[in-house]
Amino acid sequence: MQAVNTITVLPRIQAMTAPFLFNYSGSMPDLVTVISLGGSLIAPRGVDTAFLKGFCNLVEERLTANPLLKLIIVCGGGSLARDYQQALRDVRPQAPGDDLDWVGVAATRVNGELVRRLFPARCVEDLVTDPTAVSVFAGRVLVAAGWKPGFSTDNDAVVLAQRFSARTVVNLSNVAKVYDDDPRKNPAAKPIDALSWKDMLAIVGGEWTPGKNTPFDPTAARAAAQAHLRVVFAEGRNLQNLSKILAGQPFVGTVIGPD
Repeated sequence: MQAVNTITVLPRIQAMTAPFLFNYSGSMPDLVTVISLGGSLIAPRGVDTAFLKGFCNLVEERLTANPLLKLIIVCGGGSLARDYQQALRDVRPQAPGDDLDWVGVAATRVNGELVRRLFPARCVEDLVTDPTAVSVFAGRVLVAAGWKPGFSTDNDAVVLAQRFSARTVVNLSNVAKVYDDDPRKNPAAKPIDALSWKDMLAIVGGEWTPGKNTPFDPTAARAAAQAHLRVVFAEGRNLQNLSKILAGQPFVGTVIGPD
């Protein structure tokens, strides 16, 4: 019988243009990596089963190729969260931010329960809904979703990275890179290959708003900067590129930090 590879929380020691290949590591790939899986990938308008099949196959391939690798997958709410939050605003225009957040949290948990059950042999824990409470990672995959008002799944990903000593958070969405401005509103916006946390914080701003569509939520960005984490932004449907990220090979995307 194969021994179970268990990770237990330990005290943390302070420490759409032409493709640009960036080797963010230059060393062996991390043994624990956090993937922040955007809800727009899981269910853009209805569940994208073709993407999920491909994602599952990729995860299985990477776990088989590296028997020591563990993946933490944090699921976003995507359009499901935004649609329901907008419905609440339409029916109850004065709904407080906490109510909007709870609706979004519920959407992430629907997506998270789906993703967790895609890995029955790899994921042995229940869906994580409080990143500060989980202490043991006994399987090869751990799946998490939203926590509580005021904290996005980006923030959950950062908290879990710190708890399980992951150095890297891979943020997967429907865009290939971070831009210096919103490319949907500004045709002159330019993609960025790498930047410091100081510059990233200038882009995302300082205020968290439920349903806000930014590369990374400001609260999570500040926490990642303080923890000296590396965050990789990449297009989630490019599974070949994701495989390269997980293997520590050159890939297409934007790298933030560490600094």
